[in-house]
Amino acid sequence: MTNPRDIPAQAWPLFDRYVHGDLSRRGFLEQAATFAGGPAGAAALLAALSPDFAAAQQVKPDDARLVTRRQAFPSPDGNGEVKGYLARPAGATGKLPAVLVIHENRGLNPHIEDIARRVALAGYLAYAPDALTPLGGYPGDEDKARELFGKLDPAKARADIVAGARGLMTLPEANGKLGAVGFCWGGALANHVATQLPELAVAVPFYGGAPAAVDVPRIKARLLLHYAGNDERVNASWPAYETALKAAGVRYEQFVYAGTQHGFNNDTTPRFDAASAKLAWERTLGAFRQMLG
Repeated sequence: MTNPRDIPAQAWPLFDRYVHGDLSRRGFLEQAATFAGGPAGAAALLAALSPDFAAAQQVKPDDARLVTRRQAFPSPDGNGEVKGYLARPAGATGKLPAVLVIHENRGLNPHIEDIARRVALAGYLAYAPDALTPLGGYPGDEDKARELFGKLDPAKARADIVAGARGLMTLPEANGKLGAVGFCWGGALANHVATQLPELAVAVPFYGGAPAAVDVPRIKARLLLHYAGNDERVNASWPAYETALKAAGVRYEQFVYAGTQHGFNNDTTPRFDAASAKLAWERTLGAFRQMLG
C-alpha cells in the first residue's frame, strides 16, 4: 500500500470530493494533473489512492472459525427487499448479540464483508446489508459502484438499512441485543438507525454525518462517535449534533483522531491510519462488550 506521506497534501480534499460524488473521475484527474506531474501522474495518484482489498484482508472468506451466508430481508418501506452478508462464530452455542455493519458509499464491497467477519470473530452475529440491492448489488468495481450509488433513492436506501437491522433481530441465532457500526455513509446511517430503533443498544458511527436535530430525542442507544481530525466536511455537523445530544440527554462519547483523514479506519487505502484505527476499533469492541455482552 502507498505510504500516506507520499500523497501530496492537495490530493486528500480532492479525493474526498471524488469519493463522495462531488467530483467526477475526469474532474479528479484534470485537477490532480496540475500538481502530480501531468495526466500520467494524476492517473498513478488515483490508482495509489484506490482500495486494495486483497492486501488489507484480515479474515479470509473461508475462515474455518466462521459460518457465513447471504441473507435477505423484506423492506416494505424501502425497495421491497434488502440483501446482505451474515457471519457468526462457528463454535458459538446458543443465541448471540447482533451487530449491523453498514458500508461506505460503495455498497457491500469486500472490505465491508471483511469488517463483518472481524465483528463475528469478536463473538457477534454480524450482518452487512447492501444498499445497492435494488440496482443489482455491489458490482465488483468501485467506479461502477460509485455511479450506482448516485442513482439510489436516499429515503428508500435508509429504509432498507433499517429493515436490515429489524430483520437481523428476528433471526433464530439472535438474542435480541442489537448494535450498529457504520463508516462514512454508513456512519451517517448508524446515526439514523439510532433515531429509528429504540431497541438499538449501541451505535458506533465512524466519520458519519449527523441526523436531523429534530430526530435526536428519539435516540435511546449509547453512541460512540469517531471523527477524523482532517475532515472538515463531516466535522462541521458535530457542534449542532452535540448540542442536540446534550439537550436530549443521550449517552455519548466522541473522539477526534488528530492528523487523520476521513476514512482512516479503511485499511484498503492510504487514508488508513494504523494507530488511530487500532484505538478506535478497541473502543468500538469495548462498547459492544459493555452494551451487548
